[in-house]
Amino acid sequence: MAFLRRNLTAYGFLCGALFCFTVFAWYPMVREFILSFQKTDLINEPIWVGLDNFTTAIQDPAFGEAWLNTLEFTFLALVFGYAVPFVVALVLNELRHARAYLRFVVYLPVMLPPIVAVLLFRWFYDPGPGLFNQVLGAFGLPPSAWLDSSSTALISLVIVSTWMNMGSATLIYLAALQNISPELYEAAELDGAGIWKRIRHVTIPQTRLILLLMLMLQIVATMQVFIEPYMLTGGGPENATVTVAYLMFQNAFTLQDYGSAGALGMMLMIVLLVFAAFQLRLTREDKA
Repeated sequence: MAFLRRNLTAYGFLCGALFCFTVFAWYPMVREFILSFQKTDLINEPIWVGLDNFTTAIQDPAFGEAWLNTLEFTFLALVFGYAVPFVVALVLNELRHARAYLRFVVYLPVMLPPIVAVLLFRWFYDPGPGLFNQVLGAFGLPPSAWLDSSSTALISLVIVSTWMNMGSATLIYLAALQNISPELYEAAELDGAGIWKRIRHVTIPQTRLILLLMLMLQIVATMQVFIEPYMLTGGGPENATVTVAYLMFQNAFTLQDYGSAGALGMMLMIVLLVFAAFQLRLTREDKA
């Protein structure tokens, strides 16, 4: 009993966290699993239909496009959203002046509500007076239909996502870089290693676990992209930006087909679970 009294405050915080996870994370996942095997309008008694919802979801003409767009978005987000924050962190780590101010500037987009950031980029991408087309005009280049062209719409969403989320990743990388012993860099410099060799042989090996963890988080987050296509393109043009999460939203709240939406959610969750399990195994082997 004395042990319980000493740790009562800690147990109180733990119970609060468990309650939040149960209500806002675990219960929705269980509910989605059940919905994927039901036909329901959330009002009348649901009907169990087995795997019919999965069949309906797969036969949807937009199903293949949604997965291809999601995978392409994830790949492009890795090229930009995974690499850019690490490069920015390397630069910030080398600075000796205004480091705190620049950290604040880099993190500022994360503090903006996502809707505000997306609406800001909607003006940037405006085909008329938008900022990006004004910049192109200043250099004598023709304007671009950023969000209205199937060839540029998806990459435009990737730029928005990268700008919105790079602040958190940059600070995590920066914290990892600052934990690297300066003696390792000094030894590398004495051996005649230039900046690229120091990054390759010191920085990357010393931050390997963080890089693997951020890779997993990046893929899990980008494969669930929804806000950007919903607010900027509505899945267009010509379904060029329809993602799995956006298709789930359409099935549930436009078509009122909650079972098909739940089936899509289960497929996405299974894909992410398989990837996360593979990634965690790589991390465990790396630790060993």
